[in-house]
Amino acid sequence: MLLSLFILGGSFVLLTGSALLALRWALLTGQLRNSEKAALLVFDEDEPLDEVTDRFPGTTAAPTVDRTVLPRR
Repeated sequence: MLLSLFILGGSFVLLTGSALLALRWALLTGQLRNSEKAALLVFDEDEPLDEVTDRFPGTTAAPTVDRTVLPRR
């Protein structure tokens, strides 16, 4: 019983400490500064922004995208 609590508590401390160190590193190196630009880094000439290029196996046409903006309530 005591050993399992020790292992559980130690794991909690190690995981929490690791997460805090990763967050500190991200803040110090500027990884979280411009999330808008970072979100667009996955797009290039082969897969441009606002163009659906994914297809289901066996189909030829890409699914259509409904860009209708709904009013806020």
